Amino acid sequence: MQDATWQAPPAALIENWARVCASQAIDPALYAEYKVNRGLRDINGNGVLTGLSRISQVSAKQIVDGVEKPMRGRLFYRGISIEDIVDGFIAEDRFGFEETAYLLLFGHLPDERELGEFTGVLRACCSLPPSFVRDVIMKAPASDMMNTLARSVLMLYYYDPAPDDVSLPNILRQCIQLIAQFPLLAVYGYQAYSHYEKDESLIIHQPAPELSPAGNILSLLRPDKQYTDMEARILDLALVLHAEHGGGNNSTFTVHVVSSSDTDTYSVMAAALGSLKGPKHGGANIRVTKMMKDLMQTVGDWRDEGQVADYLRRLLRREAFDRAGLIYGIGHAVYSLSDPRAVIFDRFVQKLSADKGREDEYRLYQAVARLAPEIIASERKMYKGVSPNIDFYSGFVYDMLNLPMELFTPIFAISRIAGWSAHRIEELVNASKIIRPAYKSVAEIQPYLPLRERAR
Repeated sequence: MQDATWQAPPAALIENWARVCASQAIDPALYAEYKVNRGLRDINGNGVLTGLSRISQVSAKQIVDGVEKPMRGRLFYRGISIEDIVDGFIAEDRFGFEETAYLLLFGHLPDERELGEFTGVLRACCSLPPSFVRDVIMKAPASDMMNTLARSVLMLYYYDPAPDDVSLPNILRQCIQLIAQFPLLAVYGYQAYSHYEKDESLIIHQPAPELSPAGNILSLLRPDKQYTDMEARILDLALVLHAEHGGGNNSTFTVHVVSSSDTDTYSVMAAALGSLKGPKHGGANIRVTKMMKDLMQTVGDWRDEGQVADYLRRLLRREAFDRAGLIYGIGHAVYSLSDPRAVIFDRFVQKLSADKGREDEYRLYQAVARLAPEIIASERKMYKGVSPNIDFYSGFVYDMLNLPMELFTPIFAISRIAGWSAHRIEELVNASKIIRPAYKSVAEIQPYLPLRERAR
């Protein structure tokens, strides 16, 4: 409901604003003329180097006989391949997110004692200040969980005894607390919204210190607290795969930029959440899920690959779904031949779909994953190959876990806070200057006119 004092701007002001917006447009040719890397990318879409990092590495190309060629995607956390990390904790029948968070924060894999101590600290921090749920989360429920999460993070500033202390021990304390608290902030925020806005029952569970983060998310969300081991394991895997992805993604770069001003941790993480909220960054799996549901409703026979291929072509021709001309979940800014996270995830998605009796849907996803790159290549001029990315599968997994769509992006944040924390610490350790990029002005110099001479 709008405030009674709110008034729409006069029509003349709106018309003038439209004229102003038109005057702000910049000729794309000027970017080439002045050799400006638009969006910090070169003409081939490669990110422009703006810093150095030891935290993670994304690789999708290799030099063969002096020629750059695409290769299957690789992802490394602190120099260790994500495949080895996942295979390691699965082989030892352990959950992996806490070990992954330790690796990102401290730069090495923990031994048994270190992992036990870190897990104990994380789980001891898995609580919120007294009355925080009542006074902050329940007071202003909203339909957008990312805004709710950001507001809650900013409010935690006022409960911190040393919020502005940027010494490294204090920053580490704050980051560990936020890693532990993010699941509570997201789930409780959703429960407040579902109760007050959707008239559903309100059930608030306390976190269980003996559970993994994935187990606590599922337990907190479900009225009966019940979940299967497979459900917790695949959600844990999702958290591990989303925990970090190089310093060049938008939200992580935001962490570096805002941290370089020496502001507080809560402001930094709220800024990162604002970046991740954007549909071009963290909301892609929601679009994949909606696109696939539209496909299922539109295509008469899922098993007929001809019908599926026709739907995909209509997507690209802006004739189906949201008419954006995109096949969501196919393609990535860096990867071409494969996204290693998607390859790993796919192995477990099949198992979960069999457990949930949704194998027909899984086969449809596989058909789209196989057909889409060929169709895109036939319909569009491409500078590099495309393949399914992790967003292609994550929405399907969350849907099979009965997670509300409103929490799809917050779950990304619950995971990525580990990587953001590592990058915040790295920025404060290494940087001495505020990050200040340059923009070249292309505005024409003009004289100031007295008011009476400004007739349009």
